[in-house]
Amino acid sequence: MTVTGILVAIVVGLIIGALGRLVVPGKQNLPIWLTIVIGIVAALLGTIVAGAFGVKDTAGFDWIEFFLQVIFAAIGVAIVAGTYGRRRV
Repeated sequence: MTVTGILVAIVVGLIIGALGRLVVPGKQNLPIWLTIVIGIVAALLGTIVAGAFGVKDTAGFDWIEFFLQVIFAAIGVAIVAGTYGRRRV
């Protein structure tokens, strides 16, 4: 993986992670690095699932893949915020 690929993954992870945090109700006390990690993992999972369903490559913007990524990010934020918040008390 190139340096550009790593930077793109970080930016996409930040965007997907932030959107996942917006979807989950309530306040999440997560650091930005953890949001980025959740976003990167969610983006990878969303791409894999979209590929499995055959909707990874479509004409124009891949909305289904994007929504899958945001859903995975929201699930990840909800799980990690619940465990991270209890552990840090």
